[in-house]
Amino acid sequence: MTGIVDYNAGNITSVERALNSIGAPYVLSKNPEDLKNCDRIIFPGVGDAAFAMEQLKKTGFDDFLKNWAKSGKKLAGICLGSQIVFDFSEEGNIPCLGLIPGKIRHFTELWKEADVNTCGELKSPHMGWSDLTYTNGGTKLLDGIPEHSDFYFVHSYVICPEDRTVIKATADYGIEVPAVIEKDNITVFQFHPEKSGKWGLQILKNFVKEDLTC
Repeated sequence: MTGIVDYNAGNITSVERALNSIGAPYVLSKNPEDLKNCDRIIFPGVGDAAFAMEQLKKTGFDDFLKNWAKSGKKLAGICLGSQIVFDFSEEGNIPCLGLIPGKIRHFTELWKEADVNTCGELKSPHMGWSDLTYTNGGTKLLDGIPEHSDFYFVHSYVICPEDRTVIKATADYGIEVPAVIEKDNITVFQFHPEKSGKWGLQILKNFVKEDLTC
């Protein structure tokens, strides 16, 4: 059974719809106690990091997710949920969950540091379809998906892990954008698998495969 963390941070309905389309059972809850017996957790989210962390603390999901990560059971983060598993976000200058060492930084600052002349062609947020390049051996959650397949992105901030070997796929948006990060039992996706057509659904199928009957 898959648990979905509901902490008032958006894109829940699209995740539910995607799981329904592949026939995967799930539990959606605002109460960590309801998810403690699940086999795996999806941690979605869109919006502001500071608001999200406030909601996680109010609901008790901050401690729940930290303990879940320590348990060794699978955790998949999506979009905002992919970012706030790291130590710190420059969006609101807020400490985050600290499940993977690293910080979240804005595109504009990274473009400046890399001396990228966007010529007005690149805008923040990065919004739309970008293809993936696999790195560091990829991940089993990308099994069956050809390299350079397109996925749907919407984000202004970029994951910057301390250890670059945890980056399993990247996209190009003026700079190399970490798109899939995996460390031990935690895999996070900067893009939206649930909005990325058949290849996004394949990621979700790979994640929940023990629950699928065919």
